[in-house]
Amino acid sequence: MNNANFTFREPVNEPIYSYAPGTPERALLKAELKRQSETQIEIPLIIGGKEVRTGKMGKVVMPHKRQHVLATYHMLGETEVKMAIDAALDAKKEWERMSWVERASIMMRVAELISKKYRYLMNAATMLGQSKNPYQAEIDTPCELIDFLRFNVYFASEIYKGQPISDSQVINRTEYRPLEGFVYCISPFNFTAIAGNLNISPVLMGNVSIWKPATTAILSNYYLMQIFKEAGIPDGVINFLPGQGSVISNVALNHKDFAGIHFTGSNNTFNQFWKTVAENLPKYRSYPKIVGETGGKDFIFAHKSADLKVLATAIVRGSFEYQGQKCSAASRAYIPKSLCGDLKQELSSMLEKIKVGDVSDFSNFMNAVIDEKAFDSIMDYIQKAKNADDAEIMFGGEGDKSKGYFIQPTIIYTSNPNFVTMEEEIFGPVITIYAYEDDKYEETLELCNNTSPYALTGSIFANSRYAVNIAFDKLRYAAGNFYINDKPTGAVVGMQPFGGARGSGTNDKAGSHLNLLRWVNPRTIKETLVPPTNYTYPFLSEE
Repeated sequence: MNNANFTFREPVNEPIYSYAPGTPERALLKAELKRQSETQIEIPLIIGGKEVRTGKMGKVVMPHKRQHVLATYHMLGETEVKMAIDAALDAKKEWERMSWVERASIMMRVAELISKKYRYLMNAATMLGQSKNPYQAEIDTPCELIDFLRFNVYFASEIYKGQPISDSQVINRTEYRPLEGFVYCISPFNFTAIAGNLNISPVLMGNVSIWKPATTAILSNYYLMQIFKEAGIPDGVINFLPGQGSVISNVALNHKDFAGIHFTGSNNTFNQFWKTVAENLPKYRSYPKIVGETGGKDFIFAHKSADLKVLATAIVRGSFEYQGQKCSAASRAYIPKSLCGDLKQELSSMLEKIKVGDVSDFSNFMNAVIDEKAFDSIMDYIQKAKNADDAEIMFGGEGDKSKGYFIQPTIIYTSNPNFVTMEEEIFGPVITIYAYEDDKYEETLELCNNTSPYALTGSIFANSRYAVNIAFDKLRYAAGNFYINDKPTGAVVGMQPFGGARGSGTNDKAGSHLNLLRWVNPRTIKETLVPPTNYTYPFLSEE
C-alpha cells in the first residue's frame, strides 16, 4: 500500500489556441470539421458502461444548417432511468471506497486526453452541434473543460487537507464522505464545459451520477462521455441519458436514494425541481443537495468618465459573442446621455463589420442561435420593441430561419427603464440601452439594482475611482460576478469562480472549492487515547 500524503500542485490554465490563418491548429480543426460534417453517427444511451438502444429516435442537426443531420440518438424511457439509477448505486460501492488520489488521477487523464488527443474532435463537435465559432468553442471545450478537471483536482486536495486540531489525549480527523445516494445532473446546451463539470465535480468527490444532456448538445456530450470511459471512469459512475427531461425527473426525484441535483438551465425549471424535492422530503434517505445556476439579466453600467472605445468593445463582445447565448451575456445597458451620441457611432462602426453565418467560415463573428424555439422567442422580443412607442431598434432587428437560425446583432434603445427587454431574460443577440441623465448616476444605480430578479453578472465602466466605488457598494448584491472596466462574460476557472444569487441560482461558484464542498458529507471522528474509567468530576468532591 502507498501511504504517501500526496498533494496535486496548483495548475495553470490551459493555453488558448488562436486558429489564426497559417497556424497548424487552424488546418487541423478545419479537417475535423469536414470529417464530422460528412459523417452521421448513431448515439446510444450509456448505462452501466453498456450501450443501450431504445429505438425511439431523435435527430441532432446543425443550427446554422437546419436540414443537415449530424447524428441520430436513442431516447430514454422510465425503464432506462431505473436501470441507470441501479447501475449508479451499484458502481458507488467501489467508487466511493477508491482513494481520492486515484479518482483525481482519472480526472487528470481526462484533461490530458482532451488537451492532446481529442482537442479538435471536441472543438469541432461543439462548433457544429452548438453553432460556435472556433474561438468560442476553444474557450469552452477544450480550455474551460480542461481547467475544470485540473483545478477541481487541486481544490479537492486542499479540501481533504482540512483537518481539525488534535492534542496529546485525542486524535481528531474529518472524513469527507460522498453523499448517500446518486446525483442527478442536468446540463445546458451552451457550454460543453459546464456539461462536463456538472458531472465531474460530484464524481471526483466520490459520488455517482445520472446525466441528462441538453438535446441540442448531445453530439459533443456523447463524445465527452466516450472520453470519460477511455480515461478509466468505471462503468456506472456516470450514466448518459439523452431524452426527455421530465421522464428522468419523474423517476429520479421520487427515488429514496436521490441525493442531489447539479443543474444549469432555466429559472422556472430549477424552481420546479425545488418544489418537487420539498414535497418529496419524507421519501429521501437524506436531505438532498440542490445546486443550480439559472438565469441572468446581466448589465453594463457606464459612468460619464468611461472610456468610449472600451465601453463599445465590451458591449459588442459581451452582448454578441456566441449570439448572446451565455448566462453571463450583457442584456441591458445604462449609459449617460452625454456619451450616447458618440457611443452610437462607435457601435455602428463595429457592428457594420460583423458577419453572421456558418461556423465553417472563420470570418463569421456570429453564428446561429440554437434552435427554432429560441429563434422565435428572440424575434418576438425584437418585434415588441418595433411595435412599442417607448422603444426603437438602434441596430439590427432582423432574423432569417430559412436555412439556419440566424439573427443579426440587435441593439434596442428605450426611454423606459422598465421596458420588457430591460427586465426579462432573452438569451439571444439583443441588448437594450437606457440613457440616463448624467447627474442621476446614483439613482440609476439603484434602478439597475432593483430592475431584475436575477443577480448573475454585471459591469461598471468608469475612469473615476469614486464612481467605481459607489457602484461597487450600491450593486453589491446585483451580481455574483462583478467586473470593473470589462465585459460581464468570460469567467476563468480558478480566477473568477462563477455563479450568482437571487433568481440566478445558489451561487455555489463553479470553478472553485466551494462547489466541491457541496458534494461531500463530512464525518468528524474523535479517538480518545486513554478513556476515563470513572464517571465523577473533581467538582463533585466535598470541601
